[in-house]
Amino acid sequence: MRTGNPALNDRVFQNYAGQGVQNETMTLQGTINKTLILVGIALVTASYTWGQYLGGNTQMAMMVAVGGAVGGLITGLICAFKPASSPITAPLYALFEGLFLGGFSGLMEMRFPGIVIQAVALTFGTLVVLLIAYKTQLIKVTENLRLGITAATGAIALFYFVTFILSFFGIHVPYIHESGLIGIGFSLFVVAIAAMNLVLDFDFIENGSNTGAPKFMEWYAGFGLLVTLIWLYIEILRLLSKLRSR
Repeated sequence: MRTGNPALNDRVFQNYAGQGVQNETMTLQGTINKTLILVGIALVTASYTWGQYLGGNTQMAMMVAVGGAVGGLITGLICAFKPASSPITAPLYALFEGLFLGGFSGLMEMRFPGIVIQAVALTFGTLVVLLIAYKTQLIKVTENLRLGITAATGAIALFYFVTFILSFFGIHVPYIHESGLIGIGFSLFVVAIAAMNLVLDFDFIENGSNTGAPKFMEWYAGFGLLVTLIWLYIEILRLLSKLRSR
């Protein structure tokens, strides 16, 4: 098994394979339930910073959003390296990321009214469509597909990291982050790769649920899926903002 999602990898499931006890093993339905809980937590906390930002308390909203980003990074790393902590760290990650997303979404909404509801609809619409395509085998997860999506995801992550480091030295990569055709094309590519990671995540979680992993791995798998959903939502927002800027 292979996926571009850094939180979901075969090493983790191999480490815990067969460690569940009777009636206390990871299941696909249990993972779905945990993922829905995590999404719900993120939506609740996002509504707080969203309300603060649109209510005019922008300074407080951005402070909370920055705190959420930092908290999300810390709890996300703990969860990724300590899967057994996921029943606690996964909900905390969702809570913090919700605070960040609410502030970020509020900022984008002020600049481009109506953009957030479009991004949310496209994100969850993409999730449903790809889940149906996966379950009906319209999209078949082959080893070549896994390799291609994983490689593309790694390349995107490396590119973002390099551009982030270069920004500290006043060097900015032209065109990519602008609203021209190159910038829009790049965002379309990243959105497509983020979306295809959902398919790999579905396949990975379904196969992982058959390994006899302990029950807490449902939280860990839900955390991994939430990471992909958040990435997809942010990239869709970026794409829509470039289109609206034109």
